[in-house]
Amino acid sequence: MLLDIILAEHLENYKIKLTFENGKTGIVDFSPYLKKGGVFEKFKNIGFFKSFQLDKEIGNLTWNKEIDIAPETLYCEATHTPLPEWMKT
Repeated sequence: MLLDIILAEHLENYKIKLTFENGKTGIVDFSPYLKKGGVFEKFKNIGFFKSFQLDKEIGNLTWNKEIDIAPETLYCEATHTPLPEWMKT
């Protein structure tokens, strides 16, 4: 399962509404990423977080071409579906 993100809209705080190529939409709350540390430390700057881009070539969100999150993860979070088995190991 690899579904491109075709539309991304910042809603409020750390929430982004995503639309996928199969027509499904959902909201992902990225606030849990603030606790992950590492590259996600940059998300604590809300201005940086809001500066995401939709990279249409790869069908995914990126932040300054430094940070991206697997589109499968975003799809599952947005649509409240389980992760594919191959991602659980």
